[in-house]
Amino acid sequence: MKRFTAVLVAALLLLTAACGAEPDEDEGPGPWPDQAPGERWQPRPGTAWQWQLTGRLDPSVDVPVYDVDGFNTTKEEVARLRKDGRRTICYISAGAWEDFRSDADRFPKSLLGEGNGWKGERWLDIRGVAELEPIMAERFDMCRDKGFDAVEPDNMDAYLNTSGFPVTADDQLRFNRMIARLAHDRGMAVGLKNDLDQIPQLVGDFDFAVNEQCAQYDECDRLTPFIEAGKAVFHVEYELPTSRFCARSRELRLSSLEKKLELGPWRKAC
Repeated sequence: MKRFTAVLVAALLLLTAACGAEPDEDEGPGPWPDQAPGERWQPRPGTAWQWQLTGRLDPSVDVPVYDVDGFNTTKEEVARLRKDGRRTICYISAGAWEDFRSDADRFPKSLLGEGNGWKGERWLDIRGVAELEPIMAERFDMCRDKGFDAVEPDNMDAYLNTSGFPVTADDQLRFNRMIARLAHDRGMAVGLKNDLDQIPQLVGDFDFAVNEQCAQYDECDRLTPFIEAGKAVFHVEYELPTSRFCARSRELRLSSLEKKLELGPWRKAC
C-alpha cells in the first residue's frame, strides 16, 4: 500500500510539473489570445512556420505562422489565416527598390543604387532616412491595416554589399532601428533579416530573426543571441537537403525549412 501511495504521489507530481511547464515552441495553430494595448506578438524559439512569397497562397499547411508577401496577399486572405489560428508576417523589401511595386514611383531616383541580384530590384541609399521613412511608414500602415501581426523587412544589410553608396555599419544600424520603430509604433512585431554581424547590437530592437542559408555558410551559431533572448529564428536553406542541417537546427532550436528559391508553397521542415 505504501508503495502504491508513493507511486501515485510521484505520478501526480509529474503531472503537475508538466501542466505548469512553459512549452518550448508553438506546437500548432491558435486560437491566439487577444493582445493587451501596447503588447505585440512574440514568437518563441522552435515555432513552426511557412514562408510563401510566390504563387497562389496555400493556406492548408498546419503550422502556427505564415510569412507572406505584404503587397500581394489580400486583407481577406490574412483574415482567413487568422481565423484558422495562424499568425501572419508581412514580407516587404525595406532596403531595396522594386520596380514592380505599386509605390515604386515614390522613391527618389537619387536613392536608387546598384542591382541586388534580383530582376527589377536595386539597393536603396539607406542614409536617406528622411526620404525613406514616410514611404516605409505607408508600407507598414498597409501591413497593419491588412491585419498582419508582424513584418519581415528584407534587404537589411546594404553596408555589406555593393550598393553603389558608401553605406557604413552605423548607417545600417540607424536605418534598421528606424524600421523596427515603425513596426512597433503600429503594434506589430518585426524580424531582423540576415545582417548577422549586427545581431549583438540589434537583438534588443527586433522580436525574431529570419535567416537564409546559415547552415550552408556555417553561420547558424551566430543567431543564438535571439534564441537566448527567447525569440524565434525562422531559417531556410535552398541548396542543402534537410539531412545536412536539421540535426544542428534542432540543437540550436531554429525553426528550419528546406525551400525552393522561388519560395512557392513547397516546403520540407525539420
